[in-house]
Amino acid sequence: MGNAGKDILIGIDAGTSVIKAVAFDLSGRQIAAASVPNAYATAADGAAFQPLDRTWADCAQTIRALAAKVEGLARRTAALAVTGQGDGTWLVGRDDAPVADAWLWLDARAAPTVRRLRASPGDRARFEATGTGLNTCQQGAQIAHMAAHHPELFDRADVALHCKDWLYLNLTGVRATDPSEASFTFGDFRTRRYDDTVIAALGLSGKRGLLPEIIDGTQVTHPLSFAAAAQTGLLEGTPVSLGYVDFACTALGAGIFADGTPAACSTIGSTGMHMRAAAVGDVVLNADNTGYMVVLPMPDIVASAQSNMAATLNIDWALRLAGDLMGELGQQVTQADLVGRVEGWLSASHPGALLYHPYISEAGERGPFVNANARAGFIGLNSGHRFADLLRAVVEGLGMGTRDCYAAMGDMPAELRLTGGAARSKALRSVIAAAVGAPIRVSLREEAGAAGAAMIAAVAIGVYDGMDACIAEWVTPLLAPAEVPDAALVETYARMFPVYRDARLVLEPVWDRLAERQTGVRN
Repeated sequence: MGNAGKDILIGIDAGTSVIKAVAFDLSGRQIAAASVPNAYATAADGAAFQPLDRTWADCAQTIRALAAKVEGLARRTAALAVTGQGDGTWLVGRDDAPVADAWLWLDARAAPTVRRLRASPGDRARFEATGTGLNTCQQGAQIAHMAAHHPELFDRADVALHCKDWLYLNLTGVRATDPSEASFTFGDFRTRRYDDTVIAALGLSGKRGLLPEIIDGTQVTHPLSFAAAAQTGLLEGTPVSLGYVDFACTALGAGIFADGTPAACSTIGSTGMHMRAAAVGDVVLNADNTGYMVVLPMPDIVASAQSNMAATLNIDWALRLAGDLMGELGQQVTQADLVGRVEGWLSASHPGALLYHPYISEAGERGPFVNANARAGFIGLNSGHRFADLLRAVVEGLGMGTRDCYAAMGDMPAELRLTGGAARSKALRSVIAAAVGAPIRVSLREEAGAAGAAMIAAVAIGVYDGMDACIAEWVTPLLAPAEVPDAALVETYARMFPVYRDARLVLEPVWDRLAERQTGVRN
């Protein structure tokens, strides 16, 4: 490679609220990590937005913070790669300047447009190409909504990017997107290219020029620009790889494909992403036009995915409620204090006593069904229940939501790889394992998303001759032994799940009517 002395790969994972930069050695050992908060705002109309310039400034600051922890980072960096929050719309215009704040994946404003497009005759053809159900998170739905309600945005827009694409533009000066986001939004997962039938079904044939070039970060890099070098402290010309979407990188780093075989992988973080890898030829599309089909950075390997809009956000809400009540009684507690009590609260409650649907997001739910009006709720409360029972129901709701998503993709997985915040809690792992009825293996890697991005760069610059070889060294050795679920708990949740599913089916018209009463119009 001509890279003597260059022994570090940097993975950047730009989340919605935190941007992380992680340094790895060439064999995948994590050396150091740095993070910087990345704020976003919301509005009463369902908007969720983020300034593009600030996101880039936060990214550059994160890299500088990493350099403060790693001696000689700039001269030692062989390559860096960037992944980031998926979906959303980051419009860029003349001189690569932002047109407006980014519409994030959390943004719910496109809900009426989604409803209209999903009911249109062309939606099945769009789904058969993308393998992805339309929802308010996605760029296609958001651009269609903008075109109808905010056409002035396109007077200055040259290109529609995603978060990682925007950061890649700032790092390299290249406008591009990756095969994963391109194909599940505007393309065909079989060809990994744009598809005119999909674009027409979204009513966006006239906006075709907004779509950037598709590049595969395992094959193509671009040099770090002079301006980016000045802002990040890295060396001009350092190879930069455009990673796949964040949940694909996280699944890659957590073991969705290890030991030479595809597997199931769930990320239980702020959201819940549930994925099952397979060869393209083995894919069977579902009948209800839901979920995602995500191409992975390996030839002919894809992942069917269903995603809960909110996962540990439900637990955050419950703990915040407890903290507010304790604060009113004069007992000030931190979030860390409350998290430390979770295991005790769960041990003081009985499994399966209550039902909870984990649809706490203002944007509703996207998997395994799409309804922007879906809302969280408890079923079965009586005067004998206490906070511990409510918290257990919330945690069990995450387990039921996970099972609901895998049920939409077929049989339950034989083994589940788990990553995200929930993976650190033994009690939460036991609930997820029992709800799915399968052993769980947790990756011992701390930053799976950044690692997945760095793995893409490792292949691109020739550290490995293919992703299989990279996985064998970066992923497989870090998979912990399988944790077998408790048999009695498996039986409890198996009886509970049909009730959970039937209840959410019955509640759908109730959510819609509630939304009408609250807004005066159907969302």
